[in-house]
Amino acid sequence: MPDTHAALRNNVHLLGELLGNTIKEHMGEQFLDKVELIRQLAKASRAGSKAGQEALLTELKGLTDDELLPVTRAFNQFLNLANIAEQYHTISKHSQQCPLELNPIAELLDQLLARQFNADTIIENLSKLKIELVLTAHPTEVTRRTLIKKYEEIANCLYVKDHHYLSGAEEEQLIHRLQQLVSQAWHTNEIREERPTPVDEARWGFATIEYSLWHAVPRFLRQLNQQLKQRINRELPLDISPVRFASWMGGDRDGNPNVTAAITHQVLMLSRWMAADLYLRDMDTLIGELSMNECNQHLLMEVGNQSEPYRALLKRLQTRLRVTRDWAESATRSYIEPTADVLLYKEDLLAPLKLCYQSLQDCGMHVIADGPLLDILYRAHCFGLNLIKLDIRQDSSRHSDVIAELTNYLELGDYTAWTEEQKQAFLLKELASKRPLLPCQWQPSAEVKEVIDTCRVLSRHEPHAIGSYIISMAKQPSDVLAVILLLKECGVQHRVPVVPLFETLNDLANADDVIKNLLGVSWYRDYIQGSQEVMIGYSDSAKDAGMLMASWAQYQAQEKLVEVCKRAGVKLTLFHGRGGSIGRGGGPAHAAILSQPPGSIGERMRITEQGEMIRFKFGLPNVAVRSLALYTNAALEAKLIPPPVPKDSWREMMDGLTGTSLNAYSGVVKENTDFVAYFRAATPEQELAKLPLGSRPAKRRTSGGLESLRAIPWIFAWTQNRLMLPSWLGSGEALQQALDNKQEPLIREMMSEWPFFRARVNMLEMVLAKADLSLAAYYEQRLVPESLQPLGEELRHRLASTVEVVRYLKKVHDLLSDEPWIQQSIALRNPYTDPLNVLQAELLFRLRHETENIKPLVRQALMVTIAGIAAGMRNTG
Repeated sequence: MPDTHAALRNNVHLLGELLGNTIKEHMGEQFLDKVELIRQLAKASRAGSKAGQEALLTELKGLTDDELLPVTRAFNQFLNLANIAEQYHTISKHSQQCPLELNPIAELLDQLLARQFNADTIIENLSKLKIELVLTAHPTEVTRRTLIKKYEEIANCLYVKDHHYLSGAEEEQLIHRLQQLVSQAWHTNEIREERPTPVDEARWGFATIEYSLWHAVPRFLRQLNQQLKQRINRELPLDISPVRFASWMGGDRDGNPNVTAAITHQVLMLSRWMAADLYLRDMDTLIGELSMNECNQHLLMEVGNQSEPYRALLKRLQTRLRVTRDWAESATRSYIEPTADVLLYKEDLLAPLKLCYQSLQDCGMHVIADGPLLDILYRAHCFGLNLIKLDIRQDSSRHSDVIAELTNYLELGDYTAWTEEQKQAFLLKELASKRPLLPCQWQPSAEVKEVIDTCRVLSRHEPHAIGSYIISMAKQPSDVLAVILLLKECGVQHRVPVVPLFETLNDLANADDVIKNLLGVSWYRDYIQGSQEVMIGYSDSAKDAGMLMASWAQYQAQEKLVEVCKRAGVKLTLFHGRGGSIGRGGGPAHAAILSQPPGSIGERMRITEQGEMIRFKFGLPNVAVRSLALYTNAALEAKLIPPPVPKDSWREMMDGLTGTSLNAYSGVVKENTDFVAYFRAATPEQELAKLPLGSRPAKRRTSGGLESLRAIPWIFAWTQNRLMLPSWLGSGEALQQALDNKQEPLIREMMSEWPFFRARVNMLEMVLAKADLSLAAYYEQRLVPESLQPLGEELRHRLASTVEVVRYLKKVHDLLSDEPWIQQSIALRNPYTDPLNVLQAELLFRLRHETENIKPLVRQALMVTIAGIAAGMRNTG
């Protein structure tokens, strides 16, 4: 690596040396020498040495069963330590050496001023901005929370080493602490013994807020405020919170029988408990600081003649927070009505804080007002009393089943057999009716009762605790109206945003018609009060049609939805269900937002943050500050400087490209009779189901083939064997055909002028850089029956051709040459990821062919290779 990355290289070397010390102490010097030999052979193999490659295979295949686990653990641990060093480096004092700016807002403000945007316009648009990041617990985070906490502490030590002047003794003590943490990680099992429960997942999300986002939000807003003051001489409104948070953890029940009504209630109350507890910690600090006796008349009237009026008021708030925390804890298992002292509304929390703030300002104590008190005000506006809003997600068929069972009981007929017009007529009639629909004596089936119980849970919680109700596989207006009716009948009195999720190719194509018909219902138009939210699914559409076709379908669906809502005079909020990997709509968030259709980024937008990407983007406070700034920057830029409307020639080209891409993708995935068998032989897909990653099953149904497999294990499995197939299949054929048809000038014009197309090519390049032909071939050689191997040879030929066409279009010899930071990040990991790939193929072979004599340690070693490769590949799902 070049000298510009010396600081990163030094930290990686330091952590690697500490890991080596631990391995030597625990396993002996001879074992450490073997690990180092494997690493050197992997580097030689990666550099093209045929002898190095053969020696590497010989060394790894010769490992005994007892050696397999410690070797896999050694490489897995190094990859995690390298990730820590890199994540820390992006926000260290050396961060200017990589293209990840600590605060990108300044550059955007300069750009807006150059384009003659005045301060009022900038502040107005910034104040209206509402970005909701929705944390989800999709099973791609393979690292245990126990280890994550150790890794966070390692990053903190690197910060101290980098930013504090240390004496020789102090530096020695710090290195000793790092050695302790690395040793602790080595002696901790990487793999959970049991699957986490939905409550465990929710607690993990709360921990991300507690340890990182709670500190990052006020830091981000202070930086934003500072940039505004410096460049436009304006300050943020006190109540601004451009980025807020929601969660699916404990609310996403689509295909997850472990998420029940009781679980959802428990998670909602735990969220209230955690919020109150965090505010109480802040109160201890604040009461200690605000000892002043001078106050304005409003505060004096509130507390009377007190020698320390601020403390007097804040102690009252502290008491109510304690009552709130105790109530939330006691009501976790079953709902308990709150007493009068329980804080139920955000304004109950904000009012005393704002009174203190204004009094300090009025009395000339501005510097005190803008201390810890301002941080708490920022947190209160962002997190409220519930910490994080909880979304609910359920499949549309579950709601139809409730209505059908009810209409059959009432002898009104079979709801599922009715036409869409009949369904809407019935639902609208019942929505307008004042009498109850659910009979007291009705005994519904267990599945129907669960849906009703969930709706009843929502009726017992304040509106600000609930986010949106998402309907998977929504296809008709009746799917939305049915949910609204069930919420009404179960006692939900406030308006819950009921959000249809369009995720398959056909659903995306029909999304505008569904919303148009829905907005044509006058009762519904009154209900939504001028605001409609729609969720775009990235995962299943990509699995259904391939990345290029899915991306274009998503783009066109958004364009049509924007137009439908504009004509209806309704504000549209688009909810982007993006995954961490390229094949599930992932990639750099900034580029993804700026590549959306013009007009699709309004005042409000929602985006999922999934699995391991939550830790990579928000796991450290300073990293989280940068991530929040990137989101705000991109949303504001997209709003004020929207991308160009695609030319007709671009649209025609995309139609042609995606038609070719879809045919190529479907020809392999859906029409080749050998494909499913090859997929299951060449990847650890079936073994992934045994890895206790998340609470949700790997399949929507226990029976069924590829069509029943969730998009996450579909992507995850291909990432493990380094073929990365879902993210590129079809794209290379489409681009090559366009070049063969003499359309290169138009392709290059699109790359230059159209952010959407440029982002597709750049993300394709990134995933191709992580793919590896030789490793994919090795998996095939060890695991795939000879009769299926011609398909593998064809797939690798397609991959190689795709690499060549992308290299040609990007005018580079090596992929990512114009992104050296990412290129070197991948190169840093390859010598450690490559041996894990070879070992995984070897372990899969042993497990599939020697099932009776396999030791438990060998099975565990396989699980560790999965975790290690995930760490090496970063955005796996």
